[in-house]
Amino acid sequence: MNTESHSQLAAFIWSVADLLRGDFKQSQYGRIILPFTLLRRLECVLEPTKDAVLREAHAHQAKPEAVREKLLLRAADQPFFNASPLTLGTLSDTQTADDLMSYVQSFSQDAREIFEHFEFEGFVQQLGASNLLYQVVQRFASIDMSPQRLTNYGMGLVFEELIRKFAESSNETAGEHFTPRDIVHLTTSLVLTGQEEKLRPHGIVTVYDPTAGTGGFLSESDEYIQQVSQDVTVSLHGQELNPESYAICKADMLIKGQAVEQIKLGNTLSDDQLPAEHFDFMLSNPPFGVEWKKVQKAITDEHKHKGYEGRFGPGLPRVSDGSLLFLMHLVSKMRARHDGGSRIGIILNGSPLFTGGAGSGESEIRRYLLQHDLVEAIVGLPTDMFYNTGIATYVWILSNHKPAERRGQVQLINATGRASKMRKSLGSKRQFVADRDIEEIVRLYGANQENEESKRFPVEAFGYRRITVERPLRLNFQASSERLAKLDDEKPIQKLAEAEREAIKAACATLKPEQVFTNRDAFIQTLKAAFKAEGLKVGAPVQKAILNALSERDPDADICLDRKGNPEPDTGLRDNENVPLDESVFDYFEREVKPHVPDAWIDEEKRDPLDGRIGIVGFEIPFNRHFYQFSPPRPLEEIDADLKACTDRIKQMIEELSA
Repeated sequence: MNTESHSQLAAFIWSVADLLRGDFKQSQYGRIILPFTLLRRLECVLEPTKDAVLREAHAHQAKPEAVREKLLLRAADQPFFNASPLTLGTLSDTQTADDLMSYVQSFSQDAREIFEHFEFEGFVQQLGASNLLYQVVQRFASIDMSPQRLTNYGMGLVFEELIRKFAESSNETAGEHFTPRDIVHLTTSLVLTGQEEKLRPHGIVTVYDPTAGTGGFLSESDEYIQQVSQDVTVSLHGQELNPESYAICKADMLIKGQAVEQIKLGNTLSDDQLPAEHFDFMLSNPPFGVEWKKVQKAITDEHKHKGYEGRFGPGLPRVSDGSLLFLMHLVSKMRARHDGGSRIGIILNGSPLFTGGAGSGESEIRRYLLQHDLVEAIVGLPTDMFYNTGIATYVWILSNHKPAERRGQVQLINATGRASKMRKSLGSKRQFVADRDIEEIVRLYGANQENEESKRFPVEAFGYRRITVERPLRLNFQASSERLAKLDDEKPIQKLAEAEREAIKAACATLKPEQVFTNRDAFIQTLKAAFKAEGLKVGAPVQKAILNALSERDPDADICLDRKGNPEPDTGLRDNENVPLDESVFDYFEREVKPHVPDAWIDEEKRDPLDGRIGIVGFEIPFNRHFYQFSPPRPLEEIDADLKACTDRIKQMIEELSA
C-alpha cells in the first residue's frame, strides 16, 4: 500500500466524524475514532489465531489469571489477545454497548488498559444515547485492516495521520501533547545522524522520551533506525503525564507490533517510573514555560538530600519554568562514556539559554552542562512552528561522548530563515521546515564549519565572573530644620520614650543649622559633645539613626571610614561587572572600570562557592547576539523626502475637501 493509499484510508476512517457531527464536539472526534481504529486493527491481527485462543480460554478458565494470560498470549502468537467470541461485525444491534464493553474487557491487560485511558466506556454510552453506536460499529467492522492488506508500518502511517487530524481538530490542547512531524523529523535526524557505529546489525538500541505525548519521537526514531540498519532491535521507552496521550502512544505502538510495557503513565519529574534505566538515545519536547509548583516539594527534596546522586544536583530553575528540569532528568539517564555514552535531542524555548544571572539555578545548570562538555550543538528554529505558540524555539543536541573535533566546543546553527509557509495554518503553526531544509540543517551540523548560519565557540566563551564593584561612601551632615524633621521618621527614635525623644531632638537642634560638615568623624565628635552638654547617653542604633536623618550623599565630602580605617562602601553606588571567564578580573577592572571611577575597588569577599575565586561564575548562551547583522538606517535625506511627499499629499487632500 503506497503513501497515497494510507492517506486515503486515514481519510475514510476519519469520515466517521460525519456521523458524529452535531452530537459531539470537534475536539472529541479523535477520542472516538482512535480507539475504534485500534480495536478494529487488533481484531484483524488476532483473526488467524482467534479459534485457538477461544479453545485455550475455555480449557483453562479455572486457572489463575497470570497463568491463563501467559497461555493465551502463546496461543494468540501476539503480544496481546482477546478471549471473547464476539467481533465488531457480530455485536448485537439491540444491546450494542453491553456487547462492545464485554468484548473490550476480554483483551489482555496492556490492550485493555489503553481503552480505559481513552475513557472509552463513557464515549460508548454517549454514542448509545445518541443512537449512533451501532452505525459507528458497523462502519469500522467494514474496514479491512488485516496485516495482509496493511503492514504494521503501513498501519502506523494511517494511525499517525489520524493522530495528526485529531491534533488539528483540537488546536487548543494539541501542542501540549503533539509535536509537529517536521520538528520530530529534524530533531531525530540531528540526534541519530553519524551514529552508524551504535546502530550495528544484531545489536539492541534503547530510545527514551520522558514527555512521550502521542509517541511521535519514539515512532520516528524507530523508523529512522530501521532504515539505517535493518537488523537492529529498537527498545522504546517513555513516560507521559496525560492519560489520553499515553493511550494514543501505546495504541500506536501496539498497532506497529512494538512492545508497550516500557511506556509508563505519570509525572516524570516527581515520579520517574524508569528510575534505574540509562538509554542510548533520548528525545523530548517538554512543555514550554510550564510552572512546577505542584511537584516542587518532591524536586526540592531530591535536590537537597540527594545532590549530584539525584537528578537535580547543579541547581533548580525558577518555579515558573520547569523545562531545564526535564533536561537535567535526561542527563541523569545518560549511559557512562565507557559504556558507549548517550545522545540527547530536546526542544526548548529561548529562556533556558539566558534566564537567570550568575549564581542562579538556571546559570548553574548551564554551567554544569557546559563545563562537563555535554552541549554539542544548539539549532535556532523559525517562529510559528508549534500548534499552541509562535515563540522562538531551539533544538539542543547533547552528548557525553563527543568526537575529538567537537570536544570543548559548542556549535550554534541559525536555521531561523529555513521556514516554508503552510497553505493553511493550524492554530499558531503557520510555518514548517521542508525536507530539503531539514537535510541542509543536518548537513550544516555534520560539517561543523563556520559560515553565516553556523558558528563554533569554545565552552568558556559563554562563561563570565560577576564581580561586585564598590565605591566609597561620601556624606555631608547638617542640623538644618529640614533634616531635623526627618528624625521622626527613624524607627529606633520612634521606639524611645517621648521625653527621651524630645531631649535628643533638642540636643541636635543646638548645632548651628547653617554649618555643613563634610567629615563624618568630625560631625560625630560635635554631636557627642552636644549630647554630653545635655547629659544624654545615646546608644549605637539611635546614633546611627541620627546620622542617617542628618546626612546627604555628597561627592565632594570626605570618604567615610570604618573602624579599621578602610573606606566604607556606598550601597547606592554598588555595581556589578561581568568579566569574561578567560580574563583576569584585575586586568579587566584596571582597563574598564578604573579610568571612569578612580576611587572604586573590587569586593574580594564575594567569591564563587564552587571554585573559591573572586566573582560569582555565570553562564549564558546569547544565541541571537552571535548572528546579529547590523543594517544601517536610511539616509536622512531619504526620510526627509518621504515626509515631504506625505505632507504634500495631506495638504492636497485638505485643499480638495475645502474646495
